[in-house]
Amino acid sequence: MFSWLNFLSYAIVTAVTPGPNNLMSLSNGSRLGFRRALPFNIGVWAGFSSVMLLCTFFCSSLSAAIPKIKMPMLIAGALYMLVLAWKTFRSSSALEEKDSQGTFVSGLILQFVNPKIYIYCIVSMEAYILPHFHGDWNE
Repeated sequence: MFSWLNFLSYAIVTAVTPGPNNLMSLSNGSRLGFRRALPFNIGVWAGFSSVMLLCTFFCSSLSAAIPKIKMPMLIAGALYMLVLAWKTFRSSSALEEKDSQGTFVSGLILQFVNPKIYIYCIVSMEAYILPHFHGDWNE
């Protein structure tokens, strides 16, 4: 049986933890104001939705085609996150602002380079959705 409480608690915690979307939205909102930051946030929404759809179909297809790939992919994802954490730890704290604009396109593109979105989708699909999905995508 599908556990809505587990899934919703996972989704809420993941949504509110700081990531590129939250930090960029906060930064754009404080610098540009609500109205001028809105295109960026709409771009984040559109990019997030696109990445989630692509990742869902990819996870479903890959799990069906190669069931033994799950553990190596989880290990590769964990190693990738460790490398990103190390690079973040070693990076400079100096910020450079070069006429940055909060545009729709920048919000959209951010989603395709945001590892948090990929991890979120893979975990939610593999742990919550796909084990309970017994149909065909074309139905």
